[in-house]
Amino acid sequence: MVIITLTSDWGSGNHYPGAVKGALLRQFPEAKIIDVTHDIPSFDIIQASFVLKNAFPNFPEGSIHLVGVNTEGGIESPHVAVKYHGQYFVGADNGIFSLMFDNQAIEAVELDIIQDSDFFTFSTRDVFVKAAAMIAGGKSLDELGHPYPELNERFAFNPVVYQDKIIGKVIFVDDYGNVFVNIDQELFKKAGKGRNFMINFRSPDDGIDAICTSYSDVVPGEKVALFGSTGYLEIAINQGKASALLGLEANDTITITFNKEE
Repeated sequence: MVIITLTSDWGSGNHYPGAVKGALLRQFPEAKIIDVTHDIPSFDIIQASFVLKNAFPNFPEGSIHLVGVNTEGGIESPHVAVKYHGQYFVGADNGIFSLMFDNQAIEAVELDIIQDSDFFTFSTRDVFVKAAAMIAGGKSLDELGHPYPELNERFAFNPVVYQDKIIGKVIFVDDYGNVFVNIDQELFKKAGKGRNFMINFRSPDDGIDAICTSYSDVVPGEKVALFGSTGYLEIAINQGKASALLGLEANDTITITFNKEE
């Protein structure tokens, strides 16, 4: 059994997911197809990279991941197949893979696959499916195209670190309204040095001055900050939607201010 996943910005109220699944089963009937999500905001490769980066490590080696976000190919964003940590990724090299893999060592080829359709608006079905079927059938990457030595780089905003402060940004909001910030636990501990702190977003009155280990560490309706399974700082409301109630959206600024060192 070969696992093939789909991540896209298609939504669920149209024919696109079904068309791709049908095309996959026609070419490789033994495939087990899993939807990661089809609710990525349109063309948002940063959101897509966050979701897939946190999903794929849980899949077994040999899994194939099709990325249906901003898929139109061209000279600047060719269609590629990438092998990373024993798993395969097929999509347009629009910067999403450099965001996912942090420029770590990868094996990649630019796809040389003739599509069956005369239309060039549905690359996931007409190109990526064929690539996935070839990989699932035992083809090596070099049989799918020619070497592609360097991925297009897309630089995400990195937190800015000062002596007594970290300035980060919201990078993702999940369906519970939990807000993920691009500050990981390692950076927080390194910059904080065990000092007391305040996490601020909209106004000083919105601050949080403790890191918890679970949402239920506070009473329902209260704000909570924690480092969850992604490793990134989360701002949440126990049994509530932090994004809506606190007015936080992707790209909003989050500041952690530490007490000054004596």
